[in-house]
Amino acid sequence: MTSKPKILVSNDDGVHSEGLRCLAEALRAVGEVTIVAPDGEQNAASHAITLHKPLRVTQLADGIFSASGTPTDCINLGVITILKERPALVVSGINKGENLADDVTYSGTVLAAMEGTLLGIPSIAVSQAGEGAFRFEAAARVAARIAELVLEQGLPRDTLLNVNVPDLDPSEIRGVKITRLGRRSYDANDIIEKVDPRGRKYYWIGGNRAFGVESEGTDFGAVQAGYVSVSPVHLDLTNYAALVALAAWEARLSPPRGR
Repeated sequence: MTSKPKILVSNDDGVHSEGLRCLAEALRAVGEVTIVAPDGEQNAASHAITLHKPLRVTQLADGIFSASGTPTDCINLGVITILKERPALVVSGINKGENLADDVTYSGTVLAAMEGTLLGIPSIAVSQAGEGAFRFEAAARVAARIAELVLEQGLPRDTLLNVNVPDLDPSEIRGVKITRLGRRSYDANDIIEKVDPRGRKYYWIGGNRAFGVESEGTDFGAVQAGYVSVSPVHLDLTNYAALVALAAWEARLSPPRGR
């Protein structure tokens, strides 16, 4: 009898998140799921890794572990320490709120998937658009279908999938679009300044962020039109066209010989 593929699941909303529970439940039809997730919320943790204090891991149930670190820490702990064999797939989510466009560089959900990719494991990040009450059913179904396809066909080298699901009933979702990352539009008053009772200033970042630019073919455009957005994200951030354009700078920036 063929054993089920091992799937490592994590998130940035914490081990007790409803989105994580729904994701793990859907993926159990696809493979053998192990959860390693932060013991509390780690929103906007990006690719942070804990280097200057010890990490503690608690087993909450069979196949469910909480860790005191970041989403990136959890992927490393799961792959290197907790799992007895290398997972076939890493899936991060389901995040409460979309992770579109520029947001991928801030998101602990997406960067957990990136860490899996860095470790050479096909990885998926899944986020659910919405506010307040989140409906995770559609995102869980989509995640399971994508996981099956990735396990069957693999992913291009150094590439993760960033999946965003519109805030709709599953019956209302129009389909799936393969998209590029869009651009986030930021409000000029995105940083809010206030004064505390002692007269000292403090700031809130991200108070008035606009949704984004709905260009054709982008993740923003797809989600706004009622489609699931699946964006392939590559690890290599090099601008290869700029390498050619800036080549002439080398001589001007290099010190003269003999000095």
